[in-house]
Amino acid sequence: MTFDLASLGWDAEFAAAFTRLNLPGTRPARVTRVDRGIATVLGPAGTERTSMGGNHLLRACRDPLLLPCAGDWVAVRSWPDRRVTLENVLPRRTQVLRNESREHSTRGQVLAANIDALAVVEPMDPAPDLGRIERLLTLAWESGARPVVLLTKADLAKRPELVAEQVASAAPGVPVWPVSARTGIGLDAVRELVAGDRTLGLLGTSGSGKSTLVNALAGATVMTTQQIRRADGRGRHTTTFRALIPLPGGGAVLDTPGIRAVGVFDGGLDQAFSDIEELATGCRFADCQHGGEPGCEVWAAVENGELSTRRLDSWRSPLVPSIERGRPRIKPTERKQS
Repeated sequence: MTFDLASLGWDAEFAAAFTRLNLPGTRPARVTRVDRGIATVLGPAGTERTSMGGNHLLRACRDPLLLPCAGDWVAVRSWPDRRVTLENVLPRRTQVLRNESREHSTRGQVLAANIDALAVVEPMDPAPDLGRIERLLTLAWESGARPVVLLTKADLAKRPELVAEQVASAAPGVPVWPVSARTGIGLDAVRELVAGDRTLGLLGTSGSGKSTLVNALAGATVMTTQQIRRADGRGRHTTTFRALIPLPGGGAVLDTPGIRAVGVFDGGLDQAFSDIEELATGCRFADCQHGGEPGCEVWAAVENGELSTRRLDSWRSPLVPSIERGRPRIKPTERKQS
């Protein structure tokens, strides 16, 4: 069995980076998932399970960001005893980086790598959580990938286009598309994001419909799902690992487990809240706190209804640890009555 790496995004730039590693006897492969230090990779010979080679293990001990993750391109080596080892990780073109803050230290965790487009997946049923969308969009902007918002379960909304307009207010400069895996609404637009050799990453909480969307794109059940719990509107997600799924005809989609908490670095905040950042440049005072000071353009926008106090509060507190609770939602009146 042979596999064409070009269908997963292998190109001249990655090939040149592989050559610069100067590791004779190795071959390129792409990581599809990682389980407790064991990386499953897809290479010319198909799927293989690898352990980390000694040299790379030492490098990763010094810098945990060098640990392989789903989406990475890597150099692997086969041994006479049939072992396969991962010898190095190629430089990442994009990476989804979560800030893991602790009491006495701050470090990052790479959730996914080499994503071309990163979709924040949020269900229309229950109602979209605007604060959560904003925080996940910060991750998306920071990653270097193209951010989009996919509003799943659009078939359960009475007027999905109106809900999408409301969500767009929390996502300046980002496409917001209603999607339904059951009826096919919006799937053609999503397929364009993986056309050819591109990789689409999915970012969202449990029950948002990521696995169902992956299955619709793949045309088969490749990710298991569970029914949402109707009592509280939250889902139970059977995906506990990040997985890169090759798609028929080329391209890939990378599903992530439901995220309960997220920390962000500063990189994506300016873009996720670009509307407020732009208003702030017009404030009279450089140290304006946007709380009603004279000449405050941000507060003026709140008073005239151009900017919501909810969004201003979200911008002031960008590092809220939980993204599952306590965030304002769009009124559920736009959903169909069950």
